[in-house]
Amino acid sequence: MSSITLAFFLLFTISSASVSSRSSSSSSKAPRPFKKIYAFGDSYTDTGNTNTVSGTGPNGFTYVSNLPYGRTFFHHPTNRYSDGRLVIDFVTESLSLPYLPPYLNTKADTSAGINYAVAGSTAIRHAFFVKNNLTLNITPQSLQTQLAWFNKTLRGQKCQNANSTPNECTAVFKDALVWVGEIGANDYAYTLGSTVTHETIQRGAIRSVTGFIEALLKKGAKYMVVQGLPTTGCLTLAMYLSAESDRDDIGCVASANNQSYVHNTILQTNIQSLRKKYPKAIIVYADYWNAYHYIMKNAPKLGFHELYDVCCGLNGGAYNFDLLATCGSQNSSSCHDPSQYINWDGVHLTEAMYKLVSELFLKGRFTRPPFEYLLRSKRNSD
Repeated sequence: MSSITLAFFLLFTISSASVSSRSSSSSSKAPRPFKKIYAFGDSYTDTGNTNTVSGTGPNGFTYVSNLPYGRTFFHHPTNRYSDGRLVIDFVTESLSLPYLPPYLNTKADTSAGINYAVAGSTAIRHAFFVKNNLTLNITPQSLQTQLAWFNKTLRGQKCQNANSTPNECTAVFKDALVWVGEIGANDYAYTLGSTVTHETIQRGAIRSVTGFIEALLKKGAKYMVVQGLPTTGCLTLAMYLSAESDRDDIGCVASANNQSYVHNTILQTNIQSLRKKYPKAIIVYADYWNAYHYIMKNAPKLGFHELYDVCCGLNGGAYNFDLLATCGSQNSSSCHDPSQYINWDGVHLTEAMYKLVSELFLKGRFTRPPFEYLLRSKRNSD
């Protein structure tokens, strides 16, 4: 396996941390539309499952348990792959709910929901990558693992298996928002440089995500948000390893962004089919790709002055990034003002970027149907 292939294994990879996030909520006089959230996904959504799963792995992002991770909002590392909060954190704040504890924190208060996302997680089952010799010592969790964890949560609530009916699961889903964070970028990253085609990954990943969504709909999930893939070609690591000739209209890796765009297009078609099959459910598609693209196009007026360089990494050099001095390591340093940066560590984003993306999802035009429609439908049903 080439060094470039090995490097791309880092995309959305695992690391270690053990500090639990503190609960926080926004004050609001209006009744909360949802009483709990169940979240799924990879490192863009993970609030702490990785450490319990694997500990420190042999990859370039093993320092998430060190400052400056978590410096901006929590002022200490919290298992999040950023300087602060993630999209899911801003979602909970907007709904006046506490931050979601990771599923594997068995001592946490889970009355307001649980986060099942795992950094490094794939959409396709881990066995596929093992069979094709495409994994190192990475997180063996997939979306199916997260579904199995969720099913364990439902034990004792008469909604614990595939044969459970929506009526039996009413208590579980009546006041719950299901948030499916972006998932699938790792699948593509792990197969770069192999004989496995992008088309094979595309079919497998989309089939897995679609099946996951339908499994929850069969149980009676009524309110769901599904994020698409972001513009993965705008991540610093992708740009660092690609040819400068491979660029698009926003200066990012054209081939990677096109791959994510096609993936999202097919996923949206499947979601529309599920809407027709389950008309009582509301499935909102969160368009991460176009939200990210919009921010890149309008970065200066939105407060971002560094579109491609990392805030935390090796000071100087291409994009302030080096695989041997990634964020949190002894040779790395972080910028003075992360809010001016989009990229945090080369693979993950800054709190400022996550905040703006969340606002575009919750208040903007990058969700279909609008998130406000989902909230209004929930309030009308109460």
